Amino acid sequence: MLQFALTAGIFAVMPGADWAYAITAGLRTGSVVPPVLGLAGGYIVEVTVIAGGVGAVVSSHPDLLTVLTVVGATYIVWLGVTNLLELRRGVPALVSPAPAAGTGTGTGVPSDGLHQFLRGMGVSGINPKGLMLLLALLPQFLTPGGWHSGVQMALLGGIFVLEILVVYSGVAVLARSLLRSRPRLATAVTVCSGIFLTGFGTWMLLDALL
Repeated sequence: MLQFALTAGIFAVMPGADWAYAITAGLRTGSVVPPVLGLAGGYIVEVTVIAGGVGAVVSSHPDLLTVLTVVGATYIVWLGVTNLLELRRGVPALVSPAPAAGTGTGTGVPSDGLHQFLRGMGVSGINPKGLMLLLALLPQFLTPGGWHSGVQMALLGGIFVLEILVVYSGVAVLARSLLRSRPRLATAVTVCSGIFLTGFGTWMLLDALL
């Protein structure tokens, strides 16, 4: 378990599409909790799929995997383009002060909290690269003759999800504390995040179709 935690932690701190979304989430108004929980929720779905044996089925059917890749890549491209288009509204759309008391859902969660949660879940959950990474990583750390393999995978996957929560929360909070008071730098980072998401999704799309 310790070896897995260290190995999975390395993957958690490697910048990628998840990081780009976490940074963007940190620059937005409201809490960073919904988008970060969304990112973790996507990996919970993937771990559940793998522990249930569905991941092996998906990986053994190239056509199905291609469809998932195209869907995930298209979503990531859409998310990157959306981030870039939001800049047309100006920096305040991303770094304006938090809503006044009494706005939102009335439960202390911004009205777009569910939307941000689902966006984060889409970034990690619909990305087949994450599924294939976990599918290749988890079986290597199973203990022969121990608990059922599905239980072991669920436990190890839970460790990875906890690491994701810690790392991405730190990324989002750090982005907020360092960039929200620096509009120009925030704009530059947002542009880079949008370009990265768009480019990463486009590369996935071309890799799947060509």
